[in-house]
Amino acid sequence: MVWGRALGESLSSRIFSVLLMVSCPLTAAYAILTITRCGAELTCLPRELWSAGLRSALVLLPSVQEVATATKIFATWLAYQVGMYLYLPGPVGIGQPTPAGHKLRYHVNGFRVFVVTHVLFAALVAAGVVPLSVIHDHWVPLLVVANLFGLALSFFALMKAYYFSTHPDDNKYSKNVFYDLFMGVELNPRLGELDFKLFFNGRIGIEAWNLVNLSFMGAQYSKYGYVSNSLVLVTVLQALYIVDFFWNEAWYLKTIDIAHDHFGFYLAWGDTVWLPFMYTLQGLFLVYHPYHMNSLFFLFTLALGCGGYAIFRGANSQKDRFRALRDNCTIWGQKPRYITTTYTTLDGKSHESTLLLSGFWGIARHFNYVGDIMLATSMCLCTGFTHVLPWFYSWYMTILLAHRTYRDDQRCSAKYGSDWKRYCSLVPYRIVPRVF
Repeated sequence: MVWGRALGESLSSRIFSVLLMVSCPLTAAYAILTITRCGAELTCLPRELWSAGLRSALVLLPSVQEVATATKIFATWLAYQVGMYLYLPGPVGIGQPTPAGHKLRYHVNGFRVFVVTHVLFAALVAAGVVPLSVIHDHWVPLLVVANLFGLALSFFALMKAYYFSTHPDDNKYSKNVFYDLFMGVELNPRLGELDFKLFFNGRIGIEAWNLVNLSFMGAQYSKYGYVSNSLVLVTVLQALYIVDFFWNEAWYLKTIDIAHDHFGFYLAWGDTVWLPFMYTLQGLFLVYHPYHMNSLFFLFTLALGCGGYAIFRGANSQKDRFRALRDNCTIWGQKPRYITTTYTTLDGKSHESTLLLSGFWGIARHFNYVGDIMLATSMCLCTGFTHVLPWFYSWYMTILLAHRTYRDDQRCSAKYGSDWKRYCSLVPYRIVPRVF
């Protein structure tokens, strides 16, 4: 059974893991510095470094005092989120059975944390304790601190897997320490009730996402005396996705990130750096390049984003409703069609599952990704067409989701065997019918 990740014993896997762990932090630094200090011109930063020498890169680094202040902000955010995750009352979710047969409990109080956090932030801004632009004002120093923390967390996760793993029977080792560091060994590392995967993705990364955008709005207002309709729209569209995540947090427990991916650099560094810094490039770009959308383009972009969200949420709601009601529900006015299948966990227990053939899930195996891509594209449309960099999120999500379909096929083929082959014959397209 293939579960979570491949073993990564090939030379190419070792090289690829090292390259990503080196290139991803450099990419994030390049993107942020290009927007904040080079007018978002792609060749500006490389030209400056080439002409002035690598020693000039030291000029781009924040001061020790700036990093110290950013460390206090980051540490406060981390401690606050730990406390909220563990102690704010809220519902409890149950995860999917792990390969070893564990069914874990999760604190799914994310929506309540989101509301409380925004009320507190609004109160601090209204009281003059911090400016609305506080996050933007420390953005580059925060990038340095988040990188150091993400790297430290990745190494800690690897050591924890070796010496005090939460569920050793779910661990997956390779013969390559670099691959283990990158993809992770533990499936569900925990310290007490603090689940690393849900906490660092949902609380450290996604809880911060909307606050970052609000801070960008404050920065743009401070610079120009107004907030552009494009920045308002990208903030609204991303807030729609964020609120949906927390409102349906129990659903997230069934996704690849929680149910299958192990916790290594890919998630540890990705949740603390890649998500909050790279997913918000549109807002950061608009701080320095205000863009006014005409009414027709504004409405088109809004419709594209809302349409994408409707597909994304509609597809996932169909599957959730089917899981809960099975034959007692209807999808698009008809009884659901599905394949009943079974799989076996490492404890020898057999579990029944289903493969839905109705609704969006009969159009393509991952038609919900069409909604994701539409929504991502609408967010990038808010930045106009003058620069490439703020479009990063759209093409990155397209590549990520396309690649995820292959990972899903590999995993499901091993898990469901001939039933998966039958399902693929009935639903032959991955994302877009007759295209992919």
